[in-house]
Amino acid sequence: MDLNYTPEERAFRDEVRAFLAEKLPKDVASKEKNDKRLTKDDHLRWMGALSERGWLGVNWPVEYGGPGWDPVQRHIFDEECTAAGGPRILSFGVFMVAHVIMKFGNQAQKDHYLPRILDLTDWWCQGYSEPGAGSDLASLKTSAVRDGDHYVVNGQKTWTTLGQHANKIFCLVRTDPKAPKPQQGISFLLIDMDTPGITVRPIILLDGEHEVNEVFFDNVRVPLENRVGEENEGWTYAKYLLTHERTNIAGVGLSKEAMRHLKVISGDQVKGGRPLIEDPVFRAKMARVEIDLMALEMTQMRVLAAAQEGAAPGAESSILKIRGTQIRQAITDLSRRALGPHALPFQSDALDEGFNGETLGPDYANPVAANYFNIRKQSIYGGSNEIQKNIIAKMNLGL
Repeated sequence: MDLNYTPEERAFRDEVRAFLAEKLPKDVASKEKNDKRLTKDDHLRWMGALSERGWLGVNWPVEYGGPGWDPVQRHIFDEECTAAGGPRILSFGVFMVAHVIMKFGNQAQKDHYLPRILDLTDWWCQGYSEPGAGSDLASLKTSAVRDGDHYVVNGQKTWTTLGQHANKIFCLVRTDPKAPKPQQGISFLLIDMDTPGITVRPIILLDGEHEVNEVFFDNVRVPLENRVGEENEGWTYAKYLLTHERTNIAGVGLSKEAMRHLKVISGDQVKGGRPLIEDPVFRAKMARVEIDLMALEMTQMRVLAAAQEGAAPGAESSILKIRGTQIRQAITDLSRRALGPHALPFQSDALDEGFNGETLGPDYANPVAANYFNIRKQSIYGGSNEIQKNIIAKMNLGL
């Protein structure tokens, strides 16, 4: 693999940089770079700018309204957006359910849902995990019983990210409770969040944020036409979706930006002392993580290149998920250690733009503890890292 950009790729990078300089809202970029809270409006303004340019569906083919970029272009776009302070594109619509609809949906579903994802008419959330059915997703119990031309859905989903903002949810439901294997008898439904019988309740995380929710279904009627693909074949579609989610979780661009910030933190000179980056033990730890990040970046590029040729990620997506989350957690841990006692205080209000209260230590110290706590969950969602190791063993070693 040639690691040097071609003249055409450098020209594309310049085009992306010019777009970001003109269209990325300055207040949103400031919040992102300083780890401040992003509102729903912040996300919509940023993704709206991408939508207007035709760049929201970054990994969509041209036939569905995407830019048709190759893997290197997508890599450049991701890096430049992260460096400029562009928030990560919310994945549930663009990167997840969209690709299930493209591959398994009927023409009517493609014609209806895909344009609404690109023009931000719909904000999607994910209905996979349940109490007692997280990593062991096949044990889900939310039921969907046919009643005429509808399914009647009852059950509960949990850890539903940003479900408080969503108007749509894609769900795995059990349509055949008598199926001989737990992976059988599951269907994939597209559900309007304003349907009577749906209740959303917040879950407040360790960092004090309302990021995830519980979603309850009480006799929710869903038209049969909202089922993607065949009844009882939803597990196949769910696995396909998860390969895209796990590849996206790798977050190479975000980790590279976090590493740059770590170098700033560790390079600051404490009064009466020396910068921590001059300590050989700490510098060696940083070097190890950065080398791992470079290897992850090359692996992701190979996976993206294969996907460009039509290959669906297999065990590679699990590898990216494991290493990507481990690297991101290692960076947040080193950042916390670099700040020492200044990483201990945490004021939730300090995550708001324009906060005028007092914090201990430098301005960038307060969000470090919140980031550390929040990133701990990355090795769990999208299929825990332990489950990913089982997948790799089964697919590659036949165990």
